[in-house]
Amino acid sequence: MEIFHISAECYPVAKVGGLADVVGALPKYQNNAEHRVRVVIPCYDTKFKKENEFECVHWSSVKLGNFNFPYSILKEKTDQLGFELYLVDIPDLFDRKDVYGYEDDIERFLSFQIATLDWIIGRNEVPDVINCHDHHTGMIPFMMLYCHKYEKLRNIPSMITIHNGLYQGQFGFNKLYYLPEFDLAHVNVLEWDNCINSLAVAIKCAWAVTTVSPNYLNEINYSANGLESLFNLVRYKSKGILNGIDIEVWDPEKDAMIEKNYSIKNFEKGKQENKEKLCKLFNLDPTKPLFSFIGRLLEEKGGDLLPPAAALVLSENYQQINILILGSGSTIIEKQLNTLLQDYKGNYNTFIGYNEELAHLIYAGSDFLLMPSRVEPCGLNQMYSLRYGTIPIVRRTGGLRDTVVDFGDDGNGICHDQATVGDVCYSIQRAVNLYDDKEHLNKIRKIGMNTDHSWERVCQEYIEMYKLISNKK
Repeated sequence: MEIFHISAECYPVAKVGGLADVVGALPKYQNNAEHRVRVVIPCYDTKFKKENEFECVHWSSVKLGNFNFPYSILKEKTDQLGFELYLVDIPDLFDRKDVYGYEDDIERFLSFQIATLDWIIGRNEVPDVINCHDHHTGMIPFMMLYCHKYEKLRNIPSMITIHNGLYQGQFGFNKLYYLPEFDLAHVNVLEWDNCINSLAVAIKCAWAVTTVSPNYLNEINYSANGLESLFNLVRYKSKGILNGIDIEVWDPEKDAMIEKNYSIKNFEKGKQENKEKLCKLFNLDPTKPLFSFIGRLLEEKGGDLLPPAAALVLSENYQQINILILGSGSTIIEKQLNTLLQDYKGNYNTFIGYNEELAHLIYAGSDFLLMPSRVEPCGLNQMYSLRYGTIPIVRRTGGLRDTVVDFGDDGNGICHDQATVGDVCYSIQRAVNLYDDKEHLNKIRKIGMNTDHSWERVCQEYIEMYKLISNKK
């Protein structure tokens, strides 16, 4: 089966969040299962692009309304990622450092989608299935069905995988002329809440809809930023498939980014050495339980709960625990977190930004990982932490509910129900008590390290979904 994955992100080429990790791993495992897999993303001005060799396999121009942009398709020469990687190079639109956040994002990603489909129809053969990811590629299923120039793709199955339904890519009908020509009798397919909603369009037009966890599929039927009724309508073609993690990249036995490698047989010694390295870097005491957070500092992730919760537990448990924050996002939350540095020096520290190597060390060296998310479609951080013997402290939502069971129920983590400062602090106190019971602590760590979240299982679920929709041709 020839599979195209079309996405805005792919690790390690361009990463903002978990979308990149999924698109950088799932195709590799599908390729290992003897399918031919191609990943297509925009060509950003990234370190990966500069340090690797590419060959131009196609060039032309893309028409966006009244404008024409030249583009080229660049293929990474060595297939080092375990699949064929293609970058869509559109000068002036994507030769920028950041993936998102520009005023012309609508124009950027529409151009990317049109250029990608133009290249696909120009090939000698069409793919067996096209898997789109999030709203940045949401117009593709519509264009495949209704735009005249893509008639060749009308019977090719498309699937939209939703990594986060909060972001939907809305734009006004004043930009309708950007789309390639189609019969205006189908214009109603584009409309949702008086605008063109890219995610809604994908949900309507794709042959199948998947979410990145079973529980998230249930949640978006009653909480989906205005798309609840639509998700209910398409439930018949929807499935929740829990993400996996790349156990080759996230492997404490072989991870070159951590201080000391370890396995489930010697994790106590290994984790302690990594903890000592981490604590030395951030002026913390390695004899105390270390609570860490890795992620975007946004309300969606419960980032706003971190400053008051940290201040409360540090004042009540002063000199008993350590807290380390790695992340960036809201400037207000960042400022609040940094304000605590003066009051809790030696027990608290931050790294505002993101550093992949540091993230690996934090997973290896921490005792507990905080994830007080309000919204978490799947979550990968809790899976990474389990793999490294670090106990996740999570709010029961989305994929966190699917992957973490409270240790009080013989599970692998610590769970709470509300995204409140009180719930976070109570869970931290439970963790402090658990930390003092080393036998119980290590039992839970072993349960976590034995949990199988590999992509092999997940890969097969995607293949079965592709086959299911292919049989509907």
